[in-house]
Amino acid sequence: MEANSSDASSASRKMKVIIDTDPGIDDSMAILMALQYPEIEVVGLTTIFGNASTKDATRNALLLCEIAGHSNLPVAEGSHAPLNGEEPCIADSIHGSDGLGNIFLPPPIAKKMDLSASEFLVDTISQCPGEISILALGPLTNLAQAIKKDSLFASKVKKLVILGGAFFSPGNVNPAAEANIYGDPEAADIVFTSGADITVVGINITTQIIYSDQDLSELRNCHGKHSQILYDMCKFYRDWHVESLDVYGIFPHDPVCFAALVRPDLFTFKKGVVRVETQGICRGQTVMDLALKKWNTSNPWTGYSPAAVAWTIDVPGVVAFIKQLVMKP
Repeated sequence: MEANSSDASSASRKMKVIIDTDPGIDDSMAILMALQYPEIEVVGLTTIFGNASTKDATRNALLLCEIAGHSNLPVAEGSHAPLNGEEPCIADSIHGSDGLGNIFLPPPIAKKMDLSASEFLVDTISQCPGEISILALGPLTNLAQAIKKDSLFASKVKKLVILGGAFFSPGNVNPAAEANIYGDPEAADIVFTSGADITVVGINITTQIIYSDQDLSELRNCHGKHSQILYDMCKFYRDWHVESLDVYGIFPHDPVCFAALVRPDLFTFKKGVVRVETQGICRGQTVMDLALKKWNTSNPWTGYSPAAVAWTIDVPGVVAFIKQLVMKP
């Protein structure tokens, strides 16, 4: 009885997390890290377009759950297009036609849920208000739809940690915008102005971390539980980094965001209201009010809750954290 009581107590102390994701190679790294991280409980995955189509993202999420030994984990498929109905931007040149570096795994055995992603988010969060955090690794369409479905949704989420934006730095889609936010700017602005407890990690932070060729060689040669399949995925991703960015390694954007969720001590943050431009040549740009002055009149940032924007990062600490998990036996 004592052992069972101890197990129950340990489970109750775990951070409960839903991962909203578009896997994607670096998403795959983050998901496999999360599924073996002892201090969190992943309660479900919701899928979105981005690194792959939504259909392929769902397939990949189901495959990753099976690879990690969590084939019963709920996977709910999300929107196939941004809120404005336009064709989604798919990064297949970066992540391969299968989203996983063209390793073309067999189809998953498990099936997606009947519920849509936004329905799953609303239902699951409402069952445990204030207890479940969300790690958002792709465009924010599913979360915006959940907010539209339930006006109290944002207040019921414990913490929302977002990979997105480029704060006071160039974007990676164009000079103004980062890919996840550019994928659905209207949705992103709805989320940032929702009143949720938001932490956001932009590419100004994630690109400070390079998982180098030497790190990839260590990954290939170690005996980690998922090391070989992650290495196989990363080969395509690494070649794109060399050809497009002259970076000999990869930017592990999503694993860095996961680190911000579970190891915020490895970052510093600044608070400020974040808005997203939805029109013109700067469509998708994240603009933060640093609150450096008191404005004489109201403006589009006035009256909204501030987000915690990642400001600095412990580079050696985050690299060590990622390596520890992706190489874990």
